[in-house]
Amino acid sequence: MFGYYLDLAVRSFRRNRVLTALMVLALALGIGATITTLTILRLLSGDPLPQKSAQLFYPQLDPSPMDGYVAGQTKPPAIMTWPDAMNLLRAHRARYQAAMAPLQARIVPQRANQPPYFADGVMTTADFFPMFDVPFQYGGGWTAGDDDSHAAVAVISGALNQRLFGGENSVGKTLRIEDHDFRIIGVLKPWSPQPMFYSVAQSGRNYGDGTSIFLPLQTARANLMSPSGDIECYAAITDIQHLETAPCEWLAVWVQLDTPAAVADYKRFLDGYVHQQIALGRLKRPDNSLLSLMGVLREQQVVPDDVRLQVYLAFGFLLICVVNTVGLLLAKCLRRSGEIGVRRALGATRRAVFAQFMVEAGIVGMAGGVLGLVFAELGLWAIRHQPAQYASLAHLDIGMFAFTFVVALTASLIAGLLPAWRACLLAPAPQLKAS
Repeated sequence: MFGYYLDLAVRSFRRNRVLTALMVLALALGIGATITTLTILRLLSGDPLPQKSAQLFYPQLDPSPMDGYVAGQTKPPAIMTWPDAMNLLRAHRARYQAAMAPLQARIVPQRANQPPYFADGVMTTADFFPMFDVPFQYGGGWTAGDDDSHAAVAVISGALNQRLFGGENSVGKTLRIEDHDFRIIGVLKPWSPQPMFYSVAQSGRNYGDGTSIFLPLQTARANLMSPSGDIECYAAITDIQHLETAPCEWLAVWVQLDTPAAVADYKRFLDGYVHQQIALGRLKRPDNSLLSLMGVLREQQVVPDDVRLQVYLAFGFLLICVVNTVGLLLAKCLRRSGEIGVRRALGATRRAVFAQFMVEAGIVGMAGGVLGLVFAELGLWAIRHQPAQYASLAHLDIGMFAFTFVVALTASLIAGLLPAWRACLLAPAPQLKAS
């Protein structure tokens, strides 16, 4: 029976080519706009580390004075002072814990014809690599002993290794960074979680190419490398170089807590630490928090508001396109009143007529989905040429490819409901008399 309805639909499309083309085009425009904006929203709001995000947490403390403090309404800042970060790390109350800050490092290539250039980096501690499941192509990360001894070692990305050493194993080679020599001990496989959650609260750069250089935090600071991210000071300072003793927040701390019991235990530890520091006179405010990875992304609002607005507008546009398609299908239905009357007179039931028109609507939807994919690819191509951080990531994946046809079929079937209902209610006698 489906084959019969399909044959009727094809004949109907051939007789009404202009109307059919308009219906397909209307649906395709709505679907293309919707899939383009949904792809971007899905990209920006995705889980950057799905295999481990439930175990990663972000402690926050508030070292600010009591001025302007409102109990229960003041959130602790997203970054932390050096003393608090080091105290939390030395307590070893989590399976892994790491402090980190972004930096812009000047790299001096060893090849004579290559000029120096700046690369994105992170100064961090040893647990960064096992905590975030960072994959290595060659070598590995440094140890806690390297942190304490200020070892001049570095881990570089595969992209930087390709640029500097042609992709060969560069472990053991020397890399000159900010006029200091570092020994390469590890080269990463491609690793670029999106968004780059580990520095999202500091750098303001949430998407894009991954980090190129990883240096031990204490080694970088001993070499007077300054963080390139936010530095928030809650008191007047005279020496911005020595951030370790300045009343400033500039470090992010992440911890890995494997079980709900470990999370509750760490929160109790954090509460106790804050009360201890208040008793010592270092901290004034009792507020603290322990956010999950996805909680941090929500609090930092990594998805721009205009992206959400574009999705709402795209769905509104799709609704307009569906309404237009309903009108076109109704017009087509009225033009085929005589045909419907003949079918009813020959014994076709209302259910059969309803099914015939729904099959036609479904075919229009699938054709609109195919053309909508073309429009979506054009839209993503245009986004890739925009000066946005996430521009290079705008590609259609398999999930959105399949979802396109789900949207197309659903929209077309919704659009076809009213015309199909009107068609099956037509009485055969008046139509036959009229024709």
